[in-house]
Amino acid sequence: MNRRHLLQTLSGAAIASVLTPELAQAAAQLRHGAVSGLDWRVGFEDLDADVPPTAMTRVSGRAPMGLSGSLYRNGPGKFHRPGGSVDHWFDGDGLMRAFRINDGQATLAARFIDTPKRRTDIAANAVVTPGFGTAAKPGARVENNDDVNAANISVMPVGGELWALWEAGSPIAMNPADLSTKGIKTLRPDLVHMPFLAHPHREPGGDIWSLGLNGGKAVVWRLAGDGTLKSADLVDLPAASYVHDFSATDKHLILILQPWIQDRQVLPYADSFSWKPALGSKVLVLDKSDLSKRRIYELPPFFAFHYGAAWEEADGTLRFDGCLSPDASFATTNGRSFMKGAYTPEPAPMLSLIALRPDGRASIESAGVGAEFPRVDGRFAGKARRYTVHATHAGQAGPLFQGVATHDWKTGRADSFDFGPSHLVEEAVFVARPGGSSELDGWLLAPSVNTKARATELHVFDARRVAAGPLVTWRADRALPVSLHGAFVAGAG
Repeated sequence: MNRRHLLQTLSGAAIASVLTPELAQAAAQLRHGAVSGLDWRVGFEDLDADVPPTAMTRVSGRAPMGLSGSLYRNGPGKFHRPGGSVDHWFDGDGLMRAFRINDGQATLAARFIDTPKRRTDIAANAVVTPGFGTAAKPGARVENNDDVNAANISVMPVGGELWALWEAGSPIAMNPADLSTKGIKTLRPDLVHMPFLAHPHREPGGDIWSLGLNGGKAVVWRLAGDGTLKSADLVDLPAASYVHDFSATDKHLILILQPWIQDRQVLPYADSFSWKPALGSKVLVLDKSDLSKRRIYELPPFFAFHYGAAWEEADGTLRFDGCLSPDASFATTNGRSFMKGAYTPEPAPMLSLIALRPDGRASIESAGVGAEFPRVDGRFAGKARRYTVHATHAGQAGPLFQGVATHDWKTGRADSFDFGPSHLVEEAVFVARPGGSSELDGWLLAPSVNTKARATELHVFDARRVAAGPLVTWRADRALPVSLHGAFVAGAG
């Protein structure tokens, strides 16, 4: 596999011009808008420095007995520099957060991930490094994939470390105790700087599967539970699709190839893709025990960032859920608009269940619910389940989401709580109750940015009684930028 493919993609186009007055004005509008009452912008303001461990204030309720540990969350944290800013939300500097819960109390800390990209931009006093939706500027230094790695999408606890994950570069190892950066994680010397997807899948038994995308090819990574590499195999894909996430059962990998197709090499990376709905969506099913065994299914065109874990039924039907949109407009338009203090209303992704049948037929069933960030009880990952946890909203009053919900695929019923338009609700993470074994026997940990209070909050729900509201809410002394994905590690907070 040509591991310089992304490098060529990023460096093969002309370097963009220096910061324009229009971009500087947009950054100023973003900061001004948050102060002047355009509340959602609070969640996209810069954090300028690390946050030391700080006690959060308990606003209401009481922490449930047995809940103890650390919720780690990753997401973009800084977007503007005096000499130039990012063009897209997904290109802000990676910021790792740690919510620690112990003895009914909560603290919050945050630390920027020390990437080569961040160091280059600090030295230039401008965002010069290219990314998902940001063009390269004079002064960019791009010699390999990890020179543009923002490490800003998700986090995976593994082998006593935290791995900060991006789309198209290596994991960045961090110390979970103080959130300090240890450095780039090379899984095998000959695969240095190879892409490692932001959404690995961990089997209940411990093994971890991930992908590294390279146009019409992919590396399939298999790791032991401690992060040791077991195998790295190259597979051909039926389409050079944008793949942010995939699904898996205990026996199969399921790669969803939507018709956002990489058909050129230009800056920025998102501009390398074209929306081609006539191609439809394809689903590639690989046998984990023999990756040469494959099936391909055809579906109507859709775009999605995220999917839930799949399962196999007695008749061989594979099912998995996802949050599907009619096209890639959020990735191409609103992700950029946010950085200019603007938002164009668009339909929310719809929670949907996809079925892949043994006879080759495939279908999509919509739940009729606007949703994002589908998560499951990890003890049932890859096995039969009935629930999906997701972010939701009562109305499209602004960007992102304002509620937390679970969906029961058996009854079709939703159990949801709406915080109202003053909250930007982030992905909820399920935490099992100690000693519990049935599905959703535990809690949902859901942060939000309370734009009215200008503060980040952490809410804990009984996962089986979401509509009853948070069991406890803690509030930080500041608002951190909206994060993307997280993971919980049980134990002393």
